[in-house]
Amino acid sequence: MEHLSDELLLESYYKAHELNLSPDFLYLIEKEISRRSLTIKIKCSS
Repeated sequence: MEHLSDELLLESYYKAHELNLSPDFLYLIEKEISRRSLTIKIKCSS
């Protein structure tokens, strides 16, 4: 996941939610978003 741009990572997060993908997969994306300090962008965009 480190090779994804911030924008693509966030798009993946939203799409994974939309498709009701595995909670484990969502957790991995959320963990990477948190590592990049992008959590504020998620909260603002939700």
